[in-house]
Amino acid sequence: MSISYSKMKPLFLQQSYMDAWEDYRRALRKRSFPCWDYVILTASNEDQAAAYRKEIEYRQQNTLLPGKTKYVVLPDPDGKRVGSGGATLNVLRYLVEAEESRDVFQKKLLVIHSGGDSKRVPQYSVCGKLFSPVPRELPNGRASTLFDEFMAATAGIPARMQGGMLVMSGDVLLLFNALQIDLQYRGAAAISIKEPVSTGKEHGVFLNDGYGMVKRFLHKQSEEQLQKLGAVNEQGMVDLDTGAVMLDAGLLGALFSLIAAGDRTDPVKFDRFVNERARISFYGDFLYPLAKDSTLEEYYREAPEGNFCEELKDCRTKIWEALHGFGMKVICLSPAEFIHFGTTRELLDLVTEDVENYEYLHWKKQVCTNRPEERRYAAHNSLIAKGTDIGEGCYLEDCDIGSGVSVGEGSILSGLCLKEGQIPPQVTVHALRLKDGRYTVRIYGVEDNPKGTLEQDTDFLYGKLGDMLSYYGISPEEVWGEREHYLWFAKLYPVCGSMEEAFQEAMLLVKLSEKKAPSPAAARWLSLERCSLYESFARADVKAILPWKTRLEDLVLSACFAEKLEKGVPCDQALQVFGQVGIDQKKFDILMEKANGSTLLLKMRIYYALSRYMREKNVVFAGDTGYDVLERLCFDSLGKAVYDNSRKYIQDNKNYQIKNEHVLVRLPVRVNWGGGWTDTPPYCNENGGVVLNAALKLNGILPIQVEVRKLDRLRVEFASEDIGAEGVCETIEEIRNCHDPFDFFALHKAALISCGIVPLAGTETLQEILRRLGGGIYLSTRVVGVPKGSGLGTSSILSGACVKALHEFLGLSCSDGALYDIVLCMEQMMSTGGGWQDQVGGLTNGIKYITTRSGIDQKIQVEQVTLPEEAKRELQERFVLIYTGQRRLARNLLREVVGNYIGGRKESVDALDAMKVTAVRMRWALEEGNIDALAELFNRHWELSKQLDMGATNTCIDQIFLSCADLIDGRFIAGAGGGGFLQAILKKGVTKKQLSVRLHEVFQDNGVDVWDSEFV
Repeated sequence: MSISYSKMKPLFLQQSYMDAWEDYRRALRKRSFPCWDYVILTASNEDQAAAYRKEIEYRQQNTLLPGKTKYVVLPDPDGKRVGSGGATLNVLRYLVEAEESRDVFQKKLLVIHSGGDSKRVPQYSVCGKLFSPVPRELPNGRASTLFDEFMAATAGIPARMQGGMLVMSGDVLLLFNALQIDLQYRGAAAISIKEPVSTGKEHGVFLNDGYGMVKRFLHKQSEEQLQKLGAVNEQGMVDLDTGAVMLDAGLLGALFSLIAAGDRTDPVKFDRFVNERARISFYGDFLYPLAKDSTLEEYYREAPEGNFCEELKDCRTKIWEALHGFGMKVICLSPAEFIHFGTTRELLDLVTEDVENYEYLHWKKQVCTNRPEERRYAAHNSLIAKGTDIGEGCYLEDCDIGSGVSVGEGSILSGLCLKEGQIPPQVTVHALRLKDGRYTVRIYGVEDNPKGTLEQDTDFLYGKLGDMLSYYGISPEEVWGEREHYLWFAKLYPVCGSMEEAFQEAMLLVKLSEKKAPSPAAARWLSLERCSLYESFARADVKAILPWKTRLEDLVLSACFAEKLEKGVPCDQALQVFGQVGIDQKKFDILMEKANGSTLLLKMRIYYALSRYMREKNVVFAGDTGYDVLERLCFDSLGKAVYDNSRKYIQDNKNYQIKNEHVLVRLPVRVNWGGGWTDTPPYCNENGGVVLNAALKLNGILPIQVEVRKLDRLRVEFASEDIGAEGVCETIEEIRNCHDPFDFFALHKAALISCGIVPLAGTETLQEILRRLGGGIYLSTRVVGVPKGSGLGTSSILSGACVKALHEFLGLSCSDGALYDIVLCMEQMMSTGGGWQDQVGGLTNGIKYITTRSGIDQKIQVEQVTLPEEAKRELQERFVLIYTGQRRLARNLLREVVGNYIGGRKESVDALDAMKVTAVRMRWALEEGNIDALAELFNRHWELSKQLDMGATNTCIDQIFLSCADLIDGRFIAGAGGGGFLQAILKKGVTKKQLSVRLHEVFQDNGVDVWDSEFV
C-alpha cells in the first residue's frame, strides 16, 4: 500500500519533533549526553541583549537548559548596526578571547542571529523575534517560543558532529529530523529544504551542481529565472535557503583571520570589517563566495545589507580571497518545513488560520490561556476574563484582559493589561513600559508597513498618514524632526504615567486617522511628549518584559487550576496544570489571593488542593506555612460560613426568665439507613442532602438525657455524668470560651450561648444575666448505657436535648426546624463540624425521610415514613443492633471523608451521589412494606460506605458479618463505621436470640453481642 507525500510528511515531522524533544530531555538530565559547548545569541544593542539574558537566566534557574552548555548574548559592538556578518566576526572574537585559542573552533558551537529591529512585526522589536511565541505548548507544560523550538530541534545535532559552528537565523522556524543531516563536509554546508518554486521566489535558493555542492546562490529570483537556471526539479520544487549553515573549523579560522593577527584579534582589522558603513551580511557576503560558479565581479554587485560603499568593496575583496577556496555542500532535508515569521499580517494569519495546518505538531489557537476551548480567536499566555467580547480572527499575546473590553475582528493585542475599553478591528495594540516607569501604547494597522514613508503615501490605521497630518495642519517636522519620514520614525505615541492613560491616547490616534477627532484634541495630542516605534523600542524597559510574562503565566495557570476545581475536577488532576515546574511561592501567593476573593466552595477547594500538593511534595511557603495550615484554613472557612449563617438563629433576648425550676429531657438515639454523609457540609451545600434514619430506644430506655435546674446561687454549674466531670463558671468569659472540642463542658457552654441565655458580646456580667433570669443554672448531661464511639449520633442528639431542655426551662416554645438550626450552630461553635441528620434523628421520633436543597442555609424538610402495620412488626423483629466491642479511633475521620469530597475524589463523589438514590429507594421499600428489599439496600449502602471510606470496615467487622452470614440478609454500619454498632436485617425465621448465641460462640466474652432496641 502506497502513502502519499502529503500524508507522510506530517507523520514524519510529528515523530521527528517527538524524537527531538526526547533528545532535549536527555540533554537536560544526562551530563554525558552530547550538547552544544556554546550557544551564542546576537542582539542589536545592549538593551535587547539584556532582555535575551533574562530569558536565558529564567530557563537556567528552572532547569530548562542543559547545564554544561555556556550561553552567551553578544550585542552589536557599541550598539551600532554592523550586519549579521559583522555580528558573526564579533562572535569569533569573543570565542577566541574566552578560550584563549583558535582551538575553540573545534568545539560544538550554535550561533543564532537575532539582532534585528523586527520592523515588520514591531511588537517583537524589544523581546526580539527569537523569543516571540510559537502556538504550541511544550511537553513540559510551558508556552513555547522560537528559542525553545531551536533548542529542541537542534538537541540531536551535537552528537552527530565533530566540531564547528551551526549558524541559524532567529526569525525562521525549521522543522526537520536531525538524523537527516549529513555532516561530512569541508568548509560549509547549507541546510536546505524542498519548497515549491512559488515560495522560493521570495527567499534564497541554492542551485545544486549535481554533485551535492552549491553552484550558485540565487536570491529572490523570479519563477521564470529559477526555471531557466535549472533550480526547479521535476516536482516544481527548489532547494530553499533556510538560513541554517554549518561551518567547519577551517572556514571559521579563515573568517577569524580577517580580523586577527595570529591568534589574537587585531583591533584595526576588526574595526575595518565590523562597522556601520560596511555592514557585512553573513548570508550575502560570507556565503556568496562559497558558491562554485560565483565570480568576484558578480560578488561586488550583490545587494548589500546596508548601502554600496568603498569600505564594503574593500571588505568583499578580502573576504573573497579568504573564502573562495572553500566550497559549500547542500544538505537537503525532506520531509521538512520552513516557517518564516515575517510581517504582522503573516503572523496573524499563521496563529488564527494556518495554525490548523500544524495540528500534527500540536499547534493550537489557545496556548497557556484560561480559555482553551475558544476557537474564534487565538491567544498565547493571556488571561481573559469571562464576558470579554473578542472578535473573530483576533490574536492576544501576553495580555490581561477584563470583562469590560471589546475587541474588533482581526486585531492583535500584545502586552496589554486592560479592564475596560473598546478596540477597533484590524489594528495592532502593543503596550510598552519604558525605562522611566512610564508607558506608551503603540497602535497601527495590521496591514501598515513601518518601512513605508510619508512620500510613498504610506497607510496608518484607517487612512493615509500624510492625509491625517495635512487635515490637522501638522508639519512633518513636528512628527519626525530631522529623521527620514518612515512610519518607523514617526513620533505618534504619547508617553503617559499609566498604561490605561496611554491606551486612551492610542484610541485618540484612531480618531485622528479617521479625521473624526476635534481640532482641540489634535492640538493637545501634538503638545504631548511622544515617541516613535523606533524610539519606544530603544526606551523600553526590557527588564520588565520577562517578569510580566512569567506573572501572566502564573495567573493563567492559577486561573485554569481554579476553573478545573470549580468544575469538580479532582485536585490531583487539576494540579497537573502546573506541569513539571509545579507551584512556587509566586503561584502560591496568587492562589491564596484568588482563594480570598472566591466563593466559599472554590476557596475551600483551593486551600485543600494546595495542602495536598504541599504534603506530597514536602514543601512549605511563606517561610513556615505548611500543608496543615492550608488544611485548617479549608475546614475553618467551611465552619465559619456555616456558623455565620446559623448565628442568625441565636436569640439575644433580655426578657428571658426561668419558668420551670426543674426540667428533664430524654431522647432516643438514631440509626442511619440511607444517605449518610450527604447531610455533611459542603456536600449538602452544593447538592442538597437526602437522609433516611430512625429513632431507637436502647435496652428499654431513652438514653440521651439532660437535666436543668434552677440554683439559688448566681452561678452556672455543669456536669457530665458519663465521665464524672463537674464544673462551675462564675464569669461570662469562661462560658464564651466554648471552641475547644476537648473541653468537657464545651457542649454545655455552646448550648447556653446558642439559646441566647449568654450573649456572644456585651458588657453584662454573668451575675447580672442570672439575676435577670431569676437564678443560677445547673446543666447536666448523660448518655445512659451507650459506649463512646457508638455511631448512634449521641453527641449531636445530646446537643439537641440541651437546647430542648433550656427552652423548656425558660418556658419557650421552639419548632423542630429552629431546634435543628440551633444545634447546627452549636456544633460549629464547638468546632466539631458534622451534618444535621443526627439531631433530626434524635429530636424527632419515627422513621424520617429528611431532605435539604443546596445552599449555605440548609432548610431541613422532614417527612415521616409510614409503613404498613405488618411491615412495622416484621421490621422490629428482623432489625438488630450488634455491638462490635470496639471504638473507632480515627480522629480525623470527618476531615478525611469531607476532604476527599472537596478534593474531587471520583469514588467519593460517586458514592455520595449514589447514597442519595439509595435513601430514596429505601423509603419506597419501607412504604411498600418490603423488608427484603430494605435488606438488599442495606448491603448496597454498605458497599458505598466502604467506597467512600475504606476505614468503615476492618478485620473485626468483616469477621462479625462473616460469622453470621447465614443468619442475616442485610448488613450495614451505624454512623461512620469502623467500630461501635453494626446493623443487620435477619433472615425470615431467624431470631435475635439465635444471632446472639452465634456471636457468643465465636467471640465469647469479647463484648460482641446483640443489643435490645426498639423503634420509637
